[in-house]
Amino acid sequence: MPIITKLDKVLTKRRMSLTELSERVDITIANLSILKSGKARAIRFSTLEAICKELKCRPGDILDIEPEKDN
Repeated sequence: MPIITKLDKVLTKRRMSLTELSERVDITIANLSILKSGKARAIRFSTLEAICKELKCRPGDILDIEPEKDN
């Protein structure tokens, strides 16, 4: 089951740009973009905590598991 990110939806809901989030949590736009696109292979808990604190959300609001499709 692949993990998917919903960062773009949360950002839209909060009316915040990736650039603004980057500045607020002191993470590069490039790294946030990788996370947003779903290409990230890992995320530190401290990074996830900083993002959730700034967006006033929980990790489950940003990350989800895509169910496997039956063959």
